[in-house]
Amino acid sequence: MMRKQFAATILVLGLASACGQAEQPAAGGTAAAAAPEITGDVNVYSSRHYDTDLALYDDFTEQTGIRVNLIEAGADALIERIVSEGEYSPADILITVDAGRLWRAEEAGILDSVNSDVLESRIPANLRHPDGLWFGLSKRARVIIYNRQAGKPEGLSSYMDLADPAYSGQICVRSSSNIYNISLLASIVSHYGAEQAEDWTRGVVANFARRPQGTDTSQLEEVANGTCGISIINTYYLARYLASDDPATRTIGEKVAVLFPDQEGYGTHVNISGAGVVKGAPNKDNAIRFIEYLTEETAQEYFANGNNEYPVIEGAAPSSTVVSLGSFREDELNAAQLGQNQAEAIRIFDRAGWQ
Repeated sequence: MMRKQFAATILVLGLASACGQAEQPAAGGTAAAAAPEITGDVNVYSSRHYDTDLALYDDFTEQTGIRVNLIEAGADALIERIVSEGEYSPADILITVDAGRLWRAEEAGILDSVNSDVLESRIPANLRHPDGLWFGLSKRARVIIYNRQAGKPEGLSSYMDLADPAYSGQICVRSSSNIYNISLLASIVSHYGAEQAEDWTRGVVANFARRPQGTDTSQLEEVANGTCGISIINTYYLARYLASDDPATRTIGEKVAVLFPDQEGYGTHVNISGAGVVKGAPNKDNAIRFIEYLTEETAQEYFANGNNEYPVIEGAAPSSTVVSLGSFREDELNAAQLGQNQAEAIRIFDRAGWQ
């Protein structure tokens, strides 16, 4: 009974959202002249908040007749909500950013294993869970940036180089509580082991220009204005600046240069936006069909470009702005390890004094 009542509630929310999006073209197409016949539902809990995602949901409905009912909130809040709803949860799919957050959902026991030949053939093995609990839908690289006018810091080519005393007083970063930094350190634990990862972390802390603070945007702007010499950000933040309609914003982006780390080693760290089917999903078949739709080439380009990310499937092209950042060799570490090493990474950050 509770499931039916909640489904009715999100149906109203879904219809309200659809009314607001009625004139928006679908991904790669035009708005339909008439509403499609609704033949089913899929209930999506998402921490992504992009208009392009909404257009994809409308296009999926146009193609399949399956209505997408959307609940948006932060990832941790959605995970907690699904846990509290228990067996009565109407959630079919959880969509969120960062493998570390997908791991939190996995640890909470709310994701169901999915067997899909379509997803396994389209998505590289390192960008999906080994047991089918979640699937990467777009990816971003966590890169080193520096001031273009000052030039590339001599000797800098890898993440490990950031611990070199030669860069003392030059590094600005986000807090250690940030999931992007946790996942990066988790990848270093995977490659080098906990002891060497802690030595690296202490070395980076010794090179801080100021205590960790702000967002990736803050780091970008401080490197652009020369407050800091070096920082670490996700590629889509810089792409947003470079693609901005505001000339002043573009100018800030143009003052920053990208270094893709470890091109002679294991490659640059990448992370994902991804989706998993919720355990006990009332519309599981529709949920799988929806995730498969999001891995089609046109949908992939639309989904990734909505946040200046990289598609996960071969053949789908990122935006011209993202392409302008340069090509790179990516780390093929399975993204599941970013979650598995999350607790160790947090302990290392704490011991090393990375606030």
